[in-house]
Amino acid sequence: MAALKRKYWNTTDVILHSREIRKCEGPFQILFDLAVKERFYNDLNALIAGADFTVVAAAIEKEQHIKRYGKLAHDPYDVSLSFIMERLVFCMDDRFPSASVQLMFEKRGYKEDAQITAHFNTIRDRGTYFVNAARMQARITGCSFNAKRENIPGLQCADLCAYPLARSLVLKGEPSKAAEIVSKKVYRKGGKQHGLKVFP
Repeated sequence: MAALKRKYWNTTDVILHSREIRKCEGPFQILFDLAVKERFYNDLNALIAGADFTVVAAAIEKEQHIKRYGKLAHDPYDVSLSFIMERLVFCMDDRFPSASVQLMFEKRGYKEDAQITAHFNTIRDRGTYFVNAARMQARITGCSFNAKRENIPGLQCADLCAYPLARSLVLKGEPSKAAEIVSKKVYRKGGKQHGLKVFP
């Protein structure tokens, strides 16, 4: 990632942000040059495809969620976090049976971060229907919040994966190189995709 940034900006200070890339905003105004844009996207796709990581994700179909549960519908971020933590435990049990992790969240604001922290602690304290509290606590030890400006490669990688994955779910069947690459990173077991939960 650092090499990619140096290649196009001669610095590693640029934050790879999906929305700014798509809109050609800020440092990504260089992408208005279509030749540069093509080279950049090819390099970015190669970076993501070649990186060693696994995607665990959740998507909430908000309209269906509200339609089905009405006033009882939980906040989509809370629901997503429950699914992600649950599937992260499944993935670790399968691939890293003696490891534990700490989750990293991108800061969204004091109120939002406090809400996610409270829900995170509830999940760790109580577990879920499929993962009991002891198992959850053994696998996921804590969490931290970091700002986009801190230039953390993992957060940028997560951001770059989220949009293609969401777009592929909304625009079912529409081809996308980025979505194809990210889809191959989603946690699988026995040939089946277990790392992406779409709800409801």
